[in-house]
Amino acid sequence: MKETTAQVRWERRTQRPLLCLALAFAVAYAVPIVEPDASADVVELCTAVEWVVWGAFALDYLVRLWLSEHRVLFVRTHWVDLVAVLLPLIQPLRLLRVVSTLLLVGQRARLASQIRLTTYVAGSVVGLLMFGSLAVLSVERDSPDGNIRNLGDAVWWSFTTMTTVGYGDHAPTTGLGRVLAVGLMLSGIALLGVVTANIAAWFIARFEKDDLEERRQTEAIEVLVEEVRALRAEVAELRAARQNIP
Repeated sequence: MKETTAQVRWERRTQRPLLCLALAFAVAYAVPIVEPDASADVVELCTAVEWVVWGAFALDYLVRLWLSEHRVLFVRTHWVDLVAVLLPLIQPLRLLRVVSTLLLVGQRARLASQIRLTTYVAGSVVGLLMFGSLAVLSVERDSPDGNIRNLGDAVWWSFTTMTTVGYGDHAPTTGLGRVLAVGLMLSGIALLGVVTANIAAWFIARFEKDDLEERRQTEAIEVLVEEVRALRAEVAELRAARQNIP
């Protein structure tokens, strides 16, 4: 789909502000979990910040849709954005705002040509590790049979889950916690595949570059050999011509 100039300008201008809002969302989401004894005013402020950030991304989607020349096609090609915008409205669950914001941030980050794949993957790993730890801590802290009681346990569990190591010393016991575990495992496998493919592509490109340089050098040597042969033939002709002169 060919994007309009106004749409591209909007995406470029709003990308950094939206990413800054995403950082504010991360802080607002983390504070009530890391500090469970925070006052009611702090919790309400953090909740308000979460909804404001989600609203900003939702407004961004609506503006991009309005600026698009082919709106039906825009909806079809940006269905992940639409799902992320509608997700928190289905059920007032805090975790849904986390999922939707992560999806929206990921979609907007991919629009940035200056963000390389490695940077994007590294940011995805850090984001998933952080939000996964906070999310599992929020749902497992009060579980009677749970053993994820603090942020350190949650981070360790998220790290071992994303890398698919799974020591088993910490594991979710609630249904929602297990859903988070499945999501982290699948995300870890996907990111590992992206990193592996990126490294393999780099090696292949490097080998192809070396092969191309080697072929160029071989061709240059062949050209030089042909020129030397031609020069030898000319010298031989000149010698023969001198010998034939009386």
